[in-house]
Amino acid sequence: MPTLLVVDDHDDIREMLTLQLQRNGFSVVSARNGAEAVLTAANVAPALILMDVNMPELDGLEATMQIHQANSEHRIPVIALTAYALADDQKRAEASGCDAFHPKPVDFDKLLQQINDLIGATTPS
Repeated sequence: MPTLLVVDDHDDIREMLTLQLQRNGFSVVSARNGAEAVLTAANVAPALILMDVNMPELDGLEATMQIHQANSEHRIPVIALTAYALADDQKRAEASGCDAFHPKPVDFDKLLQQINDLIGATTPS
């Protein structure tokens, strides 16, 4: 069962994603901000990261860059999550090393497909 890292500064979003992902066969760890995400990614080596873009302390794009720099030999796929789904935001996410972009509110079926596409996982129906 692949381990995913869910990073979001909103407890309700983090908890909702965690529950949904666990129901779909994933193991989940979480972080409340970008700084926690960098540490957690180093300690856990998740199969994929769901990264909120706008967070205090260290935003998701900077955290993504730091995670990729620290794990250059094993690149962890990252899906950027944001409530501000403007074309420029998607370009910034891609420039920071995010592999996919997903607007909030989350369409869980589409998000699950993005996860499966990036890590080659199959989840029970």
